[in-house]
Amino acid sequence: MEKNIHWFPGHMKKALGEMEKRLRLVDIVIELVDSRAPISSRNNSLSFLYDKKMHLIVFTKADLADKNEIKKWESSLNNTQNKVIFADLNNEKSVKNIVECAKEIGEKALQKNVSRGINRKAIRAMIIGIPNVGKSTLINKISRRKSARVENRPGLTRSEQWIKISDSLELLDTPGILPSSYVDKEVSIKLALLGSMREDILPLEELFSYLINFYRLYYPNFFLAKYKLTTLDGDDLSVLQTIANNRNFMSKSGLDTNRALNLVLKDFRNGEIGKICLDRFPH
Repeated sequence: MEKNIHWFPGHMKKALGEMEKRLRLVDIVIELVDSRAPISSRNNSLSFLYDKKMHLIVFTKADLADKNEIKKWESSLNNTQNKVIFADLNNEKSVKNIVECAKEIGEKALQKNVSRGINRKAIRAMIIGIPNVGKSTLINKISRRKSARVENRPGLTRSEQWIKISDSLELLDTPGILPSSYVDKEVSIKLALLGSMREDILPLEELFSYLINFYRLYYPNFFLAKYKLTTLDGDDLSVLQTIANNRNFMSKSGLDTNRALNLVLKDFRNGEIGKICLDRFPH
């Protein structure tokens, strides 16, 4: 029996407690999720943060995802409890749409506050999600300034920070938080591939094996075209050897397959091997 995958740094545990304390200060919760893994990149242990708040789910990186698959997920996830948006955070129109939706559901929350004797103009929104789903990017785009650091690796934002966008909107940025453990190892693999969990939590060879089999099954032409291959038949090592040979990756002992492996993982994380969706909609 495989052990659960654990990766819950101390700053995440501390941040979770702080988020719970700050919840009473906010009107709405904006949850960010990676469109390439609409289910795997949601942290259900954060549900207590939006159970009693107006809730907007923003599926980021939609420009990197398989449109046919995410349309299926959008239809199933959009309901009276959840307002769902699929967005490209590098697209100004997408960002504007997020702000408008946040204000729309935020106004409803403010109206409820009036009945409780709380009267203020600014909507306060808490932004939550696992690492590397675009929380800092969204804040930077909305505020039009470098208010939060952005890198394509997990665990960068370590503390909460308030950002005043306008007189009518304030955002509370929070660190990316993963569940304390994952029972399903496949979910851990997907998150490591997407850069939401440190790659070194699992053997790189295991990540590559999962990835190449995924492309064999769903998107073989994307992989063949990216690395100028004629086939994905054979074992994983033979595929890596061909990529290393095509790229002239050499080491003292011959073909540098480790360099080829790291290249593929990096290309995938950056969305360079076609528009895909790791979470397949059940048929």
